[in-house]
Amino acid sequence: MICKAENGYPSDIDFIMQNLTPDSSFAMTRYVDFTLGLVTNDFGVERIEYYLFNGTQIQRNYASLFFNRRGDWEIVKKAFQQGLIDQTQAFAR
Repeated sequence: MICKAENGYPSDIDFIMQNLTPDSSFAMTRYVDFTLGLVTNDFGVERIEYYLFNGTQIQRNYASLFFNRRGDWEIVKKAFQQGLIDQTQAFAR
């Protein structure tokens, strides 16, 4: 997954995000969180933004963490105001 994160193509981000399900192990969620942190190119970031607004709850939560760590507060605030993430996620790092 590290190579996919570094490539950052939308299909790579989709692959990574597909590993976030209600049945995902703690280890898998930590690994996904780590790999998302490696995404730096614009089209990868845009695809993570897609998941912030359109993903499952767990995908939205990890997308929110991604943007919080980058300091992209406006996008997180927008998702929070739309009720897509809760207050805890909106301000988590």
